[in-house]
Amino acid sequence: MLGGARSGKSAHAEGLLTEATVTYVATARRYPDDPDWDARIALHVARRPSTWHTVEASAPADLPALLTATQYEDPPILVDDLSTWLVGVLDEAQAWEGDGSEAIARDVDHLVRSIATCRARLVLVTAEVGLGVIPSTRSGRLFRDHLGALNARVAEVCDEVTLLVAGIPLKLR
Repeated sequence: MLGGARSGKSAHAEGLLTEATVTYVATARRYPDDPDWDARIALHVARRPSTWHTVEASAPADLPALLTATQYEDPPILVDDLSTWLVGVLDEAQAWEGDGSEAIARDVDHLVRSIATCRARLVLVTAEVGLGVIPSTRSGRLFRDHLGALNARVAEVCDEVTLLVAGIPLKLR
């Protein structure tokens, strides 16, 4: 499930899972002194059913490890979202100030392999940021380029790919 900011991608992904028990994997890091970010996280938390189990996977290695450890009988997993996971990868690789391409490639490869071999039902949410203008900052271009490449790699191993535009799901595969 990919889409732009405020496209409804998270809510749509949540609506795909009708099971009583779901493992919700939150990839966003919490930042001290950022009440806006905390409020956004709180909205997502409030929307989830109380029977869903939340796992915070804010370190890059957390998400692939969780997906690799799944069994067929495990409840479905909803990952929200790959773009905030990638921010953590870029942070840890210190890519904002330097190169970090080797560490980024390693983490992305590990994630794609874990998605491809995940045995539980898996719903992924990610941002689509490549449809607009080219960002004017190095960090904006770095994020956009790496996220576009990550989304393409993930789409290759997914059975279904949906793009949400203005709240309307468009099935790509």
